[in-house]
Parts: sequence; C-alpha cells; structure tokens
Amino acid sequence: MNKMKITIGYLYGDLMNIYGDTGNIIALKKRAEWRGIKVDVKNISIDDKLYTSDVSSKKINIYFFGGGQDQAQELVARDLVVSSKGKSIKSEVERGVPLLAICGGYQLLGDYYKPHNGPKLPGVGLFPAYTVASHDRMIGNIIIESMFGKLVGFENHSGKTYLKKGALPLGMVVKGFGNNREDQTEGCIYKNAVGTYMHGSLLPKNPKLADWLLKKALEVKYGGKIELEPLNDTLELQAQSSAIRKFG
Repeated sequence: MNKMKITIGYLYGDLMNIYGDTGNIIALKKRAEWRGIKVDVKNISIDDKLYTSDVSSKKINIYFFGGGQDQAQELVARDLVVSSKGKSIKSEVERGVPLLAICGGYQLLGDYYKPHNGPKLPGVGLFPAYTVASHDRMIGNIIIESMFGKLVGFENHSGKTYLKKGALPLGMVVKGFGNNREDQTEGCIYKNAVGTYMHGSLLPKNPKLADWLLKKALEVKYGGKIELEPLNDTLELQAQSSAIRKFG
C-alpha cells in the first residue's frame, strides 16, 4: 500500500471542533500512515472550495465534520447552501465516499435543525433525520452496540435527532442517551457515511470504525476490494474495554 494516498477533507474545523473532535483526524491520519499510506488533510471552511476542478487526484476521499455551538452552526448551515458544498458532499457520499459527522455536523447533514430561537437551519438532506432543540442536556459517557461491535464515546447535546422511517441507526444505546433519549437509537448510517453524537474523540478508542472508513475510502478511490494490513491495537482496545467496564 506504500504507493497509495488519500485526502481527508476537514469540514469547518475552525468553527466546528469541540470535545476533542480533531482527534478523529489524527487517528485516521496515523492509522493510514502506519500502513504506508500517504495522507493529506485539506481544511475546508467558509468560502473554500471542496477541491480544485483541474486536478481530479485532489478530490477528497474521506470527509470529517465535527460539532459546534448554535452560532457556528448558523454560519456553516448558510455556507453549505450558498456555496453548494452541501450538494457536492451529498453527491460524493452517493457514489460511496465515506464521511464521519459528529454532533453539530451530524445535525446539519440531516433534513434540518430547529434551534430554540429563530428559523429552521436547512440541512443537506444526506441523513434521513431531523433535529429539534430541547431543554434537556444529554451529557455523559455513552456505549452503543453496533455493526462494529461496542463503540464508546462522550456525548453532550441538547438537540434531539429523530430518524425517519427506514433509516439505519449507527447502533442501539447500552449506556447513555443517543439520538433523543427516547428510542434508544444512536447516530445514523447512510451508505458509507456515519453520523453520531459520540465525541471523545471517537476513533482512537474505536479502531474498527476508523479502519472501516479508511478501507471504504481506498476502495472507492482505487476500485476493487482492499484489505488493510492489521495493526497492533492493544492500547486502543484496552482504552475501549476500560470505558465499557467503567461506564457500562
């Protein structure tokens, strides 16, 4: 794999980065580099382009979208629509490009987010879900059961996300609140895109999910099935197991 390379698109990292979200970028980058895969990280914020149209190799292979406060979400929601970034991101996910969105990023990629005050913030419509602000603060360590096994993280949100009929949750809550503290669902998966409320950061403690994102990115870019070289995940899995024992 030493001739392979990927580009990670970090969406609005200057505005949407709380509770350790940037650690997910670090985890993806290091897990790729440990396998000899070159990694570029492209920061994309207000008014930036997703990629240069004249060089197809500069296209993004994984998107990451972190969480932020309501004020930042208003700015980002507007830019996603005005710049057509949202439309382009949705199109890329439709063709299989993987994406990880956390908290505020997850909310803005649904149908809409309705804050306490002001109008609805239009979403990208990628995830079949919508979010409304509540007066409940859902905060604490979270454990879910998912297609990746148990996942652990930290949630801190007042928005309640509701999945539409037929939507696939990332997992079911074992400990914590999840999407809305009502239906035991957490997050959403659409094609190779994952939305979740799990900060922490998520990927360092959940290497199976991190590698799934990398694998999908390489398969979409290069075509065909990719098998990632195994890594020694002793420390990562110890951290995960410790969280499960302590909070489960």
